[in-house]
Amino acid sequence: MEDDGEFQGVLRFIENFVERENLIDFAQKLGIAAVIITVQAFLIWLVLFLVKKLSARIAAGAGSRIKPLTLRNYKILSAKQITDVILFSLRILKYLITIFQLFITVPIVFSLFPATEELASGIFGFVIDPIKAILLGVVKYIPNLITIIVILVVIKYVIRALKFFARQIENGKLVIPGFYADWAGPTFNLLRVLLYAFTVAVVYPYLPGSESRIFQGVSVFVGLIFSLGSSTAISNLVAGLVITYMRPFKIGDRIKIKDITGFVVEKSAFVVRLRNIKNEFITFPNLTVLNSEVINYNTSGEQEGLILHAKITVGYDVPWRDVYKILISAATKTPHIQETPKPFVLQTGLEDFYASYELNVYTKEIERVLLIYSLLYQNIQDEFKGAGVSMYAPHYYEETGGKKPG
Repeated sequence: MEDDGEFQGVLRFIENFVERENLIDFAQKLGIAAVIITVQAFLIWLVLFLVKKLSARIAAGAGSRIKPLTLRNYKILSAKQITDVILFSLRILKYLITIFQLFITVPIVFSLFPATEELASGIFGFVIDPIKAILLGVVKYIPNLITIIVILVVIKYVIRALKFFARQIENGKLVIPGFYADWAGPTFNLLRVLLYAFTVAVVYPYLPGSESRIFQGVSVFVGLIFSLGSSTAISNLVAGLVITYMRPFKIGDRIKIKDITGFVVEKSAFVVRLRNIKNEFITFPNLTVLNSEVINYNTSGEQEGLILHAKITVGYDVPWRDVYKILISAATKTPHIQETPKPFVLQTGLEDFYASYELNVYTKEIERVLLIYSLLYQNIQDEFKGAGVSMYAPHYYEETGGKKPG
């Protein structure tokens, strides 16, 4: 019996020792956790302190140390904007470091105790597993990424080569029979758009998620919106291409579209813009230009010159030969009119009380057409007055009782 009592005492001693040892172990782990939390709290405070000091120094030296970001004399970002970006980046970095420290501290502390060890593993898994999946996805996507990079590099240098040849053609250094110099720019732009579309079509299957239904649905939606919302724009774009290759006019030409006459100041992919004599700018959609009759006065005057004409009526009491001489004399005294071919007169009608005449002159100075008309009309009046010939028809005197105007 005494032996049994001694044995029970030994067991109790062992149990007490084990409990004491567990308590000591728990106390040690709790101390380690306290140290870890203290160190991390100090590090977080240190990061916040350093970021605050650094932000203050950057803000103080914004005007002297930080210079504006410029590109070819164009200010992209001012010194204040650059400072704001740097300060914002520092704040983001501060929050990221703090979150990272908490992410490390909490699982480490939880892993010290058996009761929270599984929770620590779970916290690590919530963050590590997505990061691992992303890294594996990136590694698997590397071959597709290399393919996309190769395609983009090839297309880039193909476009550069086309741009080089387009400039050579525009400058007249490269001549292709049947291909006009003013076609080079529009043709390059057209080929560039086609290459971009080809690039998108080739790269599309290599994009991540391109086979998913969501990605395909978004693509179909964007295509539908584009097709519905840009039908007029596409029509004007196609009309612009047709006009370019028809070559009915070029920049600087004096043309007439419908009832509007002016000089071409812009010919883009979608519109044609004219400037009239009143310095007003009139814009025509390319589709309107394509469906309208266009008169190009510069093209008409490229050979012998553009013919300007003035119509007058003179009574039968004045011989037609005298009228011819007067009109030719007025034409020869008008500046900006060509001597060859010579001006000529046509008799265009025989009315009840007067004959109709038309004076025709040649000029190649298309930009001065209105001035030439004004000077020509002035000279016609002066020549008739100098010859003592009235420009009033006999029936006018009958209607006014033989009185002259004034």
